[in-house]
Amino acid sequence: MAHFSEDISRTFSEYLLIPSLTTKDCVPHSVDLSAPLVKYKKGELPQIKLNIPMVSAIMQSVSNDGMAIELARNGGLSFIYGSQPIDKQAEMVAKVKKYKAGFVVSDANVTIDHTLQDVMELKARTGHSTIGVTHDGSSHGKLLGIISGRDYRPSKDDPSKKVSEFMTPYEQMVTGSFGITLNEANDIIWNNKLNALPIIDENRCLKYIVFRKDYDSHKENPLELSDANKRLYVGAGINTRDYKDRVPALLDAGADVLCIDSSDGFSIWQKETLEYIKANYPNALVGAGNVVDKEGFDYLVQAGADFIKVGIGGGSICITREQKGIGRGQATAIIEVAKARNEYYEKTGIYIPLCSDGGIAQDYHMVLALAMGADFLMMGRYFARFDESPTRKIMVNGNYMKEYWGEGSARARNWQRYDMGSENSGLKFEEGVDSFVPYAGKLKDNLAVTLGKVKATMCSCGSTSLPHLMEHAKITLVSATSIVEGGAHDVIVRDTNTNS
Repeated sequence: MAHFSEDISRTFSEYLLIPSLTTKDCVPHSVDLSAPLVKYKKGELPQIKLNIPMVSAIMQSVSNDGMAIELARNGGLSFIYGSQPIDKQAEMVAKVKKYKAGFVVSDANVTIDHTLQDVMELKARTGHSTIGVTHDGSSHGKLLGIISGRDYRPSKDDPSKKVSEFMTPYEQMVTGSFGITLNEANDIIWNNKLNALPIIDENRCLKYIVFRKDYDSHKENPLELSDANKRLYVGAGINTRDYKDRVPALLDAGADVLCIDSSDGFSIWQKETLEYIKANYPNALVGAGNVVDKEGFDYLVQAGADFIKVGIGGGSICITREQKGIGRGQATAIIEVAKARNEYYEKTGIYIPLCSDGGIAQDYHMVLALAMGADFLMMGRYFARFDESPTRKIMVNGNYMKEYWGEGSARARNWQRYDMGSENSGLKFEEGVDSFVPYAGKLKDNLAVTLGKVKATMCSCGSTSLPHLMEHAKITLVSATSIVEGGAHDVIVRDTNTNS
């Protein structure tokens, strides 16, 4: 006989948070939103810790290198989508790692015999305006000079002019010695009013370039999520088909963490994928999922997952429940899996972070998910609305919209995400839709508003950290009529878009 769960499958909209005492410490600027990304032992720190509890979904319409850069600058992390050729995904990962590295390896270089035309073409191809001049044109050749936009005038200078005629020669440059710290390099930049500082070794070979704009950028983005070398953190999605080829390419490109992208993670194929990666790349960090109950959680933890994604069918563009009748209300799934996670932690002393994937329709749902036990949130629709997502902004019925489609849609054709192990695989039916979301502008501006709401809600709950919220939050079920009561009612809402 089939097993019947006694729990009702509930969504975040069926719950509200009950206020707790708001003390003088409970003010928004005192709230710490940092969260562990990967598992760690009791008394130790996680290898990667998010500065805000948000990651962008592993989707073509959400997470490319542009989204990854901007989200990391604001404290979160992106998992660059895996439903693309391996070399293209690795290239996106590499772009993120190179974007702001503190000590940047110069990948735009020429020799003294190149011409201004060569420099202009190199600038157009790479987007870099600061170009190293080395004896052989390589990233680590002997440094002979440097070129910036102040060294030439494209409208007046002869395109055939040799680099040696207009570059800033080595003798006139300020340089740093290989081995100095980033703080020391920034001091040299500041004291000498430089825009860029080449770092050279004892043989005068170019090692890195440190840029002033990176220092300024970090000051403007204090929550920036970066590693010990000041390189932005970035994740990447993988599947259970080509992981033997995809994983090494992504790790070589600099991916900090991987995540198996699947609609149903409770499978032998995820177990095999995890075991292979852990055996061959023991230092690799890999998340797995998605699951919705204790059994699925325990299975993936035993297989070696570094974090677990929770949620099936709750995404705004996901129709898995409609098509297959598979899934669970996101709130119920988080509550059960979090209980299993806590039991595992008490038993082993190993904490497995949970990622709530789907079901977020309102900003307050984020706080509910975190209070119920999720360590961080994976969101697609939320991030798809912003300038930094890779889709087009178009006009629909007089309003600007952004395109947004599911990985299970015919447009994405990401059948690997829904793979059931058949040799004759392919997208047999859709589990996602092709849609639009209202265009919202820049990520940074919108994220500031959302985080403001999250912090204010946490203050009302008497919490200034996510662990405290998770342990002490008070949550209540709501009735259908109380949901109506919670919005504007029994009034005629003024149309603020008119001039009346």
